[in-house]
Amino acid sequence: MKELITLINEHNYYYYTLDQPRISDADYDKLYGELITLEASTGVIQPDSPTLRVGGELLMGFEQHRHRARLWSLDKAQDNEDLLAWHARVQRVIADYNAKHPDEEPLPEPSYVIELKFDGLTLNLTYENGKLVQAATRGNGTVGEGILPQVRTIRSVPLSIPFKNGIIEVQGEGIMGLSVLAKYNETAAEPLKNARNAAAGALRNLNPKTTAERKLDAFFYNVGFADGVIFDDHREMQQFLRDNKFKVNPYVRYVNTIEEVQRELADVAAKRATFDFLIDGAVVKLTDMRTREALGYTDKFPRWAVAFKFEAEEATTVLESVSWEVGRTGKITPVARVEAVELAGVTVQNCTLNNIGDIERKNLKHALGTTVFIRRSNDVIPEILGKAEDTPGREIIFPAVCPSCGMELEQRGAHLFCNNKLGCRPQMIGRITHFASRDAMDIESFSVMTAEQLYEDCEVRDPADLYALTFDNLIVLERFGEKKAQKLLDAIEQSKHRELGAFLFALGIPNTGKATTRMLADHYRDLDAVMNASPEELIELPDIGGIVAESIAGFFADPVIADSIARMRAAGVKAETEQQPEVKRDSVFTGKTVVLTGTLPTLTRDEAARRLEACGAKITGSVSKKTDFVIAGEKAGSKLTKAQSLGITIIEDEAELLKLLGE
Repeated sequence: MKELITLINEHNYYYYTLDQPRISDADYDKLYGELITLEASTGVIQPDSPTLRVGGELLMGFEQHRHRARLWSLDKAQDNEDLLAWHARVQRVIADYNAKHPDEEPLPEPSYVIELKFDGLTLNLTYENGKLVQAATRGNGTVGEGILPQVRTIRSVPLSIPFKNGIIEVQGEGIMGLSVLAKYNETAAEPLKNARNAAAGALRNLNPKTTAERKLDAFFYNVGFADGVIFDDHREMQQFLRDNKFKVNPYVRYVNTIEEVQRELADVAAKRATFDFLIDGAVVKLTDMRTREALGYTDKFPRWAVAFKFEAEEATTVLESVSWEVGRTGKITPVARVEAVELAGVTVQNCTLNNIGDIERKNLKHALGTTVFIRRSNDVIPEILGKAEDTPGREIIFPAVCPSCGMELEQRGAHLFCNNKLGCRPQMIGRITHFASRDAMDIESFSVMTAEQLYEDCEVRDPADLYALTFDNLIVLERFGEKKAQKLLDAIEQSKHRELGAFLFALGIPNTGKATTRMLADHYRDLDAVMNASPEELIELPDIGGIVAESIAGFFADPVIADSIARMRAAGVKAETEQQPEVKRDSVFTGKTVVLTGTLPTLTRDEAARRLEACGAKITGSVSKKTDFVIAGEKAGSKLTKAQSLGITIIEDEAELLKLLGE
């Protein structure tokens, strides 16, 4: 059976991955039939048997899977101007890094790889000692849904690989070929509308046999987590994927200048219609892995890659109506309802109009009942581009009062705002939900449904009201038992100890994200200092322009916000940044370059870094010949491997580290 499995899997690789069949279909069927007979007679099925690809029993649901390494989204470039702006940022950050690290080998001049941006469903495969043990969707980038039975049906996905030295996570895209879709639809009772939805729907179907019927394919392009292997550049990583029998799309280009990147992108766009699969753009990445590590990430995107988006498909339809929605900041957003139309395989009925300025700029003020052009912006969000006819229609009436609370609206630039922070239901529920979210105050199991229930039944109108809740308030609520009520109270109590950066993000300061609030916390290290900062002072900080500076200062000048913060602090919310201890000058780590990798038993990586810096150490993210120490915890991975190859001093015991720290 094992010999047959090896032989059949090898033929699968040549047929489905390399498109180079080595035997006839009849000979393949003979081998496959022999294996089925043996499995039926013995009752034994090997874990990498190709018979597993036909799909098993109906599943009860999807199990959550936490990725070992985060799956990032990509920043987008809509045109060459955006691409050049990204390139300028890359050059600036590289120059800045080299200037700040004169003792390290300089980062090289940027070189690039261009790959296709497939339009399917992102897959994250986990292999342990060479065996496929899990497959998951992207999810939120940290946690996805386990879909191993479904992914096993994809014949271009290897069930086992030659690399058997630890755990790796490999990312790719599950797709349905356009020719496969056309053939499927010839006999389907319900034809599938497009290849993207067909692939995503099949992979998230609880019946793996349905997945198998779609005859999906997959391309792979990244190793997100690796235990026991390191790569110096993208070429090495791609070769690793090929050597381990992953299907890598042949359209990959390596170039040295941004002008060559632009030419290649134009070439991809011209060839888009010739591919037997959907793409919605191309991805540009820096090739050098050390540069990638040095550039790092924003809250959402890697700084070393960008997705170049192609022009989306357009259609015409009738603009039927416009409604107005209220967000957590009080911004009023128009949402257009159009006559249902097929666009890029999706039925579109709602479209974004952004704001009143967008409506006026596109000459849509008198367009109700007329024909308009629509486009799927980024091939995802439907957007109205403008009128398709000269005939005037009915007028879109801009609201004078909030559609939720009735307060008179204020126009700021192109946007309308409701300033009723304490009396407008959508705003309050939105603020409370954001405040409790994971990246903010991290109140466990809190959801928008919880916020709505607390608003209706406990008169929670502001995040500060959460800290006044009692067990008696919660126990009488529908779907709240003793255990759930106490769990929520414990989570609220625990949130009082969240550090300053998380608290600032939780407040929902307009025009700021996690990166900005973290920078504010690191710079000021005190809540009062942030609250009292002037726009002139703020604008001097990195990545803060005039609009953001005014937004931050104006937010804290609002008496409603000041009162809310005062009540939270009175309830025990700390919102503090750990004080930096005085740097020791007589430590073994003084003046040394240290890299942290893996997980320590009790210390978090941030805590270990702070203690090392207090001893005069310089913490860096990459291992090089100039690294003095590597602190290696559990699942240390590639950095430990490289440190061992370079003969760098490695500390693998937390007790030893604490002793050297003088603790």
